[in-house]
Amino acid sequence: MHSMINGVHMIVFSPRADNVRTFLRDVLGWPAVDAGGGWPIFALPPAELAVHPADGGGRHELYLMCDDIGSTLTELRAKGVDVTRDISDQGWGLLAGIALPDGAELMIYEPRHPSPGQP
Repeated sequence: MHSMINGVHMIVFSPRADNVRTFLRDVLGWPAVDAGGGWPIFALPPAELAVHPADGGGRHELYLMCDDIGSTLTELRAKGVDVTRDISDQGWGLLAGIALPDGAELMIYEPRHPSPGQP
């Protein structure tokens, strides 16, 4: 089946963009290509998209997913990453937060729901 849309391009805006880029490359190990002039575009792991109801205006959130949140957080801490929120059970998954080098919080979770990319 042909899909009209073949991918998603996400943008993280940061006052410390170079530090966040280094984090994505060196800590998370995401490969990148040079889009020109030293501007890296990172490859992402498989992704999924959920649409939730909202009161008032819409907003967008970015969550990282992992298979084992406990071991993932242990590995991230060993690399010097600050865990900003301890693991909490949300029913749909186990959720925690980590700090990006600019101080922004990035959520990470171990899903319990079916994923469209998984058998």
